[in-house]
Formats: sequence, structure tokens, C-alpha cells
Amino acid sequence: MLFRLNLINPNRLTTAISATAIALSVAACTSPSTTTSTSPSPGDTAASPGASPVAATGTAENTKLALASDVAITAAGASFPAPLYQRWFQDFNKINPKVQINYQSVGSGAGVEQFTKGTVDFGASDTAMKDDEIAKVPADKGVILLPMTAGSIVMGYNLPDLTEPLKLPRDVYADIFAGKITNWNDPKIAAANPGAKLPADQAITVVHRSDGSGTTAVFTKHLSTISPDWKSSVGDGKTVQWPTTGTFLGAKGNEGVTAQVLQTVGSIGYVEYGYAKNNNLKFASLENKAGTFVVPTDESASQALATVPMPENLRAFIEDPEGAQSYPIVTYTWMLVPKTVTDPNKAKAIEAMVEYGLTEGQKVSSELGYVPLPQNVKEKVAAAADGISPDYKIEVAK
Repeated sequence: MLFRLNLINPNRLTTAISATAIALSVAACTSPSTTTSTSPSPGDTAASPGASPVAATGTAENTKLALASDVAITAAGASFPAPLYQRWFQDFNKINPKVQINYQSVGSGAGVEQFTKGTVDFGASDTAMKDDEIAKVPADKGVILLPMTAGSIVMGYNLPDLTEPLKLPRDVYADIFAGKITNWNDPKIAAANPGAKLPADQAITVVHRSDGSGTTAVFTKHLSTISPDWKSSVGDGKTVQWPTTGTFLGAKGNEGVTAQVLQTVGSIGYVEYGYAKNNNLKFASLENKAGTFVVPTDESASQALATVPMPENLRAFIEDPEGAQSYPIVTYTWMLVPKTVTDPNKAKAIEAMVEYGLTEGQKVSSELGYVPLPQNVKEKVAAAADGISPDYKIEVAK
């Protein structure tokens, strides 16, 4: 099995980032027919949240999915859920050895594009497709948007001398990413962190995504919601024009941003929580809408999810959640699957894969840094996906 991580400017990585974070070949861990892009071994210091692998959830061969022949499924998209999806697909292959799922972590923008062009069987995006994007999908294929997991976007930073968690008020973190606060000794940062050992004179390096990214879309939408200045000057989207004041560096994927922050003293960047957690990247406590400083946890993320009901079209956006203990930047992440799959074997396999993600897959979400779906959301996703194949019934326990 071939494992890959693609980073921007790999020659700049320090020795603290193992070269195996860029390219790592290992013996197949599940089946010779299974290929994914995934995370390194526990001994590597790499920018991927699978740094501490855990045992597979299922090993017995499935008897429910009866296939006439082997099925190969290709997929591509968001880096945000990639470690979780790769774990799911490895475990799914163990109980369904006839099914090979190859998922490439290429970013949400590329995932939507490849799905629309039909070069993959399903895509993935951290922001739900908009109406104009859905309209570009061929009518004979269609698309179903399935929120399969959720997670927090954190602000990871590299301040070696700061022992206590950094606190960032809403106006402060918006101004940091807007290039208005450019030094760690800024009075506003000091006021929010009394007694903290902040650098006496250290410029802030902001690390952002260089690729089309759903993580960027969610992050910039949040900033646009809390900061009128950000909304008018930068705005939101999978790609944005970053400010020219201050120091800004781009990196590809959540893995690339994580690696860049880990190797750059004085830096801060936005990444999915699992990447920070599993690479020991420090992350800030953020002020939420209620004025409370909150760290990302399963509970604080779940409280944020609960503030926005899931609509029938399964496109829920959580721009600035209510609640005293809600973490302020939380998102669902979606699989983009076709409504019509002409190959009946592949249709059944896709339904079975979705069912696995909604059931056994949810059990490993927390340990990899993701938020398990609420039961009512799982049921809605199951109902939406159950029409892909007339020969398979998705079942989620109530």
C-alpha cells in the first residue's frame, strides 16, 4: 500500500519533521488491492492525524454485501476528513475484501471538480456544494450530499516558551489573519493573556491553505460573520486573496499547514483539530459568541452542532454558533455521491460503505479527532443514501 502526504516547499522542513511525512511506502496493512493516501507510523513527526494508529474495528468478512465480482471505487476531495475516511476504508476492506476504495486527499475544491467531471466515483468537501455547483453535475448522474462526520477548525501555533494555552478574543484572531496584528507582543494579545510568557519581539507568520479548500471556506465564512472588516476586505470562499501586510505562507492540505506551523517558530495557522491533536501542535482557546473562551473538545463541538438543525437537503452551515460552551468554528464535512450509479455492484458497494461510515465508522471518530454524528443526522443521511441501490438496505441502529 502506498501512503502519500504532499506538502508545500518540502525543502524547508526542519529535521523535526520526518521525511517520511512527505513520502512513505509500507507493506500492505489490509489487502493488496487497497490503496489510499493516509498517515505515517507512530514514530514519525508528521502532519497527519493518524499518527497513533488504533486497532481495526472489524475483521470478520461481511455476509450482508453480496457482490458478483470485485469492485474498485475511486474518490478524492477534502483533506479535513481524510485520516478518518482512510481508516474507515481500510477497516471496511477487511470485512468486504472484494471492495477496493482509493481516496486521495486533494482538497475540497479539487474534490468537487473531479466529482463533477466524473473522474472519481465520489467526492468529498468540507463545505456543501452550492446550487450553481450542483447544476454543473451531469443530470444522468446527479449528486447526494451526505454529511458523514464533523470536526473543529483550530488555530495551531508555534510559541515554544508559552506553556499555558493561548487565549484569542474574536477581534484579535480576526485581526491576526487580516494582517492587522503582526507581532506577538501586541497589547491586545497581552491583555487577553496576562502573565503569559509571550515573545518580546516576534513577528507573527500566518500559515494558510494554498489549494482550493473547504477548510478555508468554513474558516473565512466564520471570520466574515464576526468581522465586518474581514467580510469587506477579504470575504469567504475555498480560495481568497490573503492580505499583503504581515507575513503569510501557503501550504497544501491540512497536513501541509500543520507541518509548516510545526517548523516555523512564531507561526499560527488554521487546521482541522485531529491534525493538531495527533501531531502535538498547540492550539488556542477561542472566544465564542457568548464571550466564553472555549477549547475544542467533542463536547464543545457537539454543542455547536446542536445549535443548527440539519435541514432536509442536508446542507447545514454553522457560521457562529450560539451557546456558552460552544466552540466557535465547527463544520460538517460531506461525501458527494451520485444519485444514479449504473453498475449495480458498485451501487451496492457505495451504499454499504456509507452504512459502515454511519455505524462502525462513527465509533472511531473521537479517537481520531472528529465528532460523531447525532443520531437524527445519521438517520437522515441513511435515508438520503438508501436510494442508490435497490438491492441494498442501509440500517442504522436507533
